[in-house]
Amino acid sequence: MKHLAYLNKFLLKYKWYLILGTIFTIISNLFGVIPAQVVRHALDLVKETIDVYFLFDNTGIQKNMYDVFTTSISIYGLLILVMAILKGIFLFAVRQTLIVMSRHIEYDLKNEIYAHYQSLPLSFYRKNNTGDLMARISEDVSKVRMYIGPSIMYLMNMAVLVVLVLSYMFSINARLTWWVLLPMPLLSASIFFVSTSVNKRSEEIQRSLSHLSTFVQEAFSGIRVLKAFAREDDSVKRFRKESNVYKAKSLALTRFDALFTPTIALLIGLSTVLCVYIGGQEIIAGRLTPGNITEFIMYVFMLTWPLTALGWTSSQIQRAAASQQRINEFLHIKTDIVSEKNLTKEIQGSITFRNVHFTYTDSGIHALKDFNLHIKAGESVAILGTTGSGKSTIANLIVRMYDATEGEILIDGIAIKDYNIQHVRSQMGYVPQEVFLFSDTILNNAKFGSPDITDERIIKAVKDADLYKNIMDFPNKFETKLGERGITLSGGQKQRLSIARAIAREPKILVLDDCLSAVDTNTENIILNNLERIMQNRTSVIISHRVSSAKLADKILMLDEGVVIEQGTHEELLKKDGAYKELYEKQLQGEEV
Repeated sequence: MKHLAYLNKFLLKYKWYLILGTIFTIISNLFGVIPAQVVRHALDLVKETIDVYFLFDNTGIQKNMYDVFTTSISIYGLLILVMAILKGIFLFAVRQTLIVMSRHIEYDLKNEIYAHYQSLPLSFYRKNNTGDLMARISEDVSKVRMYIGPSIMYLMNMAVLVVLVLSYMFSINARLTWWVLLPMPLLSASIFFVSTSVNKRSEEIQRSLSHLSTFVQEAFSGIRVLKAFAREDDSVKRFRKESNVYKAKSLALTRFDALFTPTIALLIGLSTVLCVYIGGQEIIAGRLTPGNITEFIMYVFMLTWPLTALGWTSSQIQRAAASQQRINEFLHIKTDIVSEKNLTKEIQGSITFRNVHFTYTDSGIHALKDFNLHIKAGESVAILGTTGSGKSTIANLIVRMYDATEGEILIDGIAIKDYNIQHVRSQMGYVPQEVFLFSDTILNNAKFGSPDITDERIIKAVKDADLYKNIMDFPNKFETKLGERGITLSGGQKQRLSIARAIAREPKILVLDDCLSAVDTNTENIILNNLERIMQNRTSVIISHRVSSAKLADKILMLDEGVVIEQGTHEELLKKDGAYKELYEKQLQGEEV
């Protein structure tokens, strides 16, 4: 239970639901137990009255006795009906407290996990896949809710009912009670065994279903590639193979689950037979009445479900504990991207890297080695280099997706770690190398960085990104709904919308991470001409593999394996006759061809 102890704070928060649920459980069980005693009195009344009734056959006394007898039976029947209704009302109240409490806790837990996910650094997402994150916030939380709601409710109900019923049974006849209870441990053990085996098979089915879902998702996501290579038939065969595995596991579970009801029926029947047999001996001995036997049989049936539920709830608690352990693993991870002084001052845009080293913890790649750079406020810098040279790492460090392993990064002469993270990022515009657009309208995607921005500024940003004409060609224009990951747009259009999203918020620092790789040369020139105006009086970092993008910058850095090998202006680097000039001439020849 140590993993489930994490949930105690929620149980304390909703303690009144728990307290009221306990009270309602006790009351509902009282109204469930008392009818058995009413039935006993009714049957005993019949036995005691019937012989006397026939003694006064064809007399006026017999008629009076009949009226009294029917009135008494009617009262007993009415009492049973009233108590059944009251039990139903309080059972409804139990569910409206305990199950509602579980839904509140499920809501709070999901929100806590999601908020915690949001606070974790980018390194966390490099180590963990999306499917696992989704499973913990959905399936694992659902299993935990089954413990907080139904399991607690059934355990509480079982405890109350067992105490009430056994106290009544022992008060009537201890010998008969022990005999009737004899099959009960076997019943509970059998249910526990069956439930545990069913759960193991259920988990295997879930894993099989997960594989099947993953395969289907990949097939639909990569449908273009699948069709292009004419692999539809192979895909269908693989799907059929995965489906057969799922079907086989499901049928195995169904066959095993079929043992559940017969096992319960057999053991309940055994208790009933023992009750009648031993009870008959007690009646002959004069220690019990027939009404007591009926009462005991009703008690046996009352105890059946709680003891059946014991196996089920034990299994649910095990599953909930395993799920909560998985949830706790992520909740106990603390972000290392924290603010030391939480400053919220407006920035001017000066950026300084001092002896910065950076190593990716998951892969061990030493991306930057003793990197130094100073960018004045309003100045623009272009960073060029081959794949894996550390260009994107610099962009991630500026927007503080990671912290430097060694050295320090300053903004306006103040360590970036001293700024409030959200505040400093709100003054930056970032266009990542891998564009991500949401399944929303073009307008909302453009407004994503600043939801309160005016439509006029959005239109201006879209025009600067050379996307306005394309948007106007769509039937719904800015209200065009984009598909998943922006599939409605071409690669170049997605990049331009991402640029518009960044520049619309008019950031103090603009970081463009190879954001023109998917556009043609003509579009690139249009965007670059607009960017030249946009970058005025704004600190800009242009990361690219194209020299054409770098020419706009006041300063150019050539990076190779995390080390600066050349830096200067476009003209200065051409005169050096080094790596920059070689790259420039190759790209110039390519454009001419």
